[in-house]
Amino acid sequence: MGIRAKSKLKSILDDKGISIRKCAEMSGVNFETVRKMYNDESKQYQRDTLGALCKALGCEINDLLEIIEEPNEK
Repeated sequence: MGIRAKSKLKSILDDKGISIRKCAEMSGVNFETVRKMYNDESKQYQRDTLGALCKALGCEINDLLEIIEEPNEK
């Protein structure tokens, strides 16, 4: 089993009715970075990005990310 961090940004933004573009504007994070995190396509997470998103959205890092186990790919 592989273990990885999964982004929960999509559910946060959808619950708050905030678009990817609006989130990027609010946080000062690049649109493409927010889009990748929204779609859970990010390969790594920068501390500054996580901090900016948490501040803009009024949440904690554990609200943005969760640890999941994935089956091994063959």
